[in-house]
Amino acid sequence: MKLTELHIYQHDLPVLNGPYTMARAHVYALDTTIVKLVTDTGLVGWGETCPIGPTYAEAHAPGARAALGGMAPGLIGQEITHPLAIHRAMDGLLNGHNYAKAAVDIAIHDLLGKRYKVPVHDLLGGAMTDRVSSYYATGVGEPDAIARLAKEKQAEGYPRLQIKVGGRDVAIDIETIRKVWEAVGPSMRLVIDGNRGWTTRDALRVSRECPDIPFIMEQPCNTIEEIATIRAQVGHAIYLDENTVDLATIIRAAGQGLCDGFGMKVTRIGGLQPMSVFRDICAARSMPHTCDDAWGGDIIAAACTHIGATVEPHLCEGVWLAAPYIDGHYDETNGIRIRDGHIAIPTGPGLGIEPDESIFGAPMASFG
Repeated sequence: MKLTELHIYQHDLPVLNGPYTMARAHVYALDTTIVKLVTDTGLVGWGETCPIGPTYAEAHAPGARAALGGMAPGLIGQEITHPLAIHRAMDGLLNGHNYAKAAVDIAIHDLLGKRYKVPVHDLLGGAMTDRVSSYYATGVGEPDAIARLAKEKQAEGYPRLQIKVGGRDVAIDIETIRKVWEAVGPSMRLVIDGNRGWTTRDALRVSRECPDIPFIMEQPCNTIEEIATIRAQVGHAIYLDENTVDLATIIRAAGQGLCDGFGMKVTRIGGLQPMSVFRDICAARSMPHTCDDAWGGDIIAAACTHIGATVEPHLCEGVWLAAPYIDGHYDETNGIRIRDGHIAIPTGPGLGIEPDESIFGAPMASFG
C-alpha cells in the first residue's frame, strides 16, 4: 500500500462564547490544519493538527502547513507499512516540527486501521477501557465565576477540573483556588494550570498559602530550569506540560525527578507513534499523565481518545477535548462527544470517524 495523494486543508474553529482565556493568550477562533492521505488501494486517512494560537507553544498554524507542504513531495510513493517508518521518512525530509508531522502520523494510523479493519487503539496495544475519563478546563476568570463553573462541571460528572491561572495578580489566583475548593471539595481532582504564567516567586507563594488544598500544579513557570529551582520547595505535585517538546525531554524529566507527571499533547510529541512510546516510559516510572491536544476537531479528539484508552487507568489523568468549546462536528454521526465527564471510545476501523469533506472546502495544497 503506497501513498499516492496528500491534501492539506485549512479550517477555522470558532470558540463558543469566546474568548478562551489563558495566562498568555485570549483565543476567539482556532486555525486548524487537516491532512487527507490517499493510497493506491483507494483507502483514505485523515489527520489534524491545531496549535492554540502562536504563543502557547513552539507551533503555529501557518508553520504546520508550510512544513507539511515541504515534506509532501518526499512522502508521495512511500510504502505505508508502519508509522515508525513514516516518521523516519519525515525526519529525513525535515528536522523538528513534530506538530506538523503529527497530522501525517494520525492519518497513517487511520489508514492502517482501515486496512486491517481494526480501531486505532488496537494498533496502539489495545484498549484497557471502553469509556475514558475526561476533564474540564476553565479559562482564567473571576473567582466567583470559576467556582460556579466548577460546581456545574461537578454536577455533569467530570472527575477532574483544570483551573487556568496566571497573567494577573497572583492573589486573585489564590482566591480562585480557595473558592473552587469550597465549592467542590475533594469530589474532583484539581489541577492548577499556570500555562507558564507564574514566576517562581508566584508558584512558591501559591503552594505555601494553600497547603490544605490537594491540587496538582501544572506547568507553573516558563522553563524546566525555573521549575527545577522550586521543585524541592513546593508542597504540591508538579506536572510538566508545555516544556515536554520531545521524548528526550520526557526521559530527562523522568530520570532527574523534575516532575510527578505530565500534561501531554499528542501533536506536540509528534503523533500517536511517539505518544505510545511516551505512555510506556510513564508506565515504567508509574507517572500519571493526560492524553490531550491543544485544540482541534473530531480527528484530533478521536486520536486522543484512542491512545487514552490504552493507558493503564490508574495512570490516565484523562483526555481533554475541545469539543465543549466548538459548535458542531466533522462527523455528525460518529463525532467524539463527552457524556457524564467520560468519552466512549470509537469502535469503527481506523479513527472511527469519517469527516464530511465538504466542511473543509477546497484543499490549500495537493500533492501526487
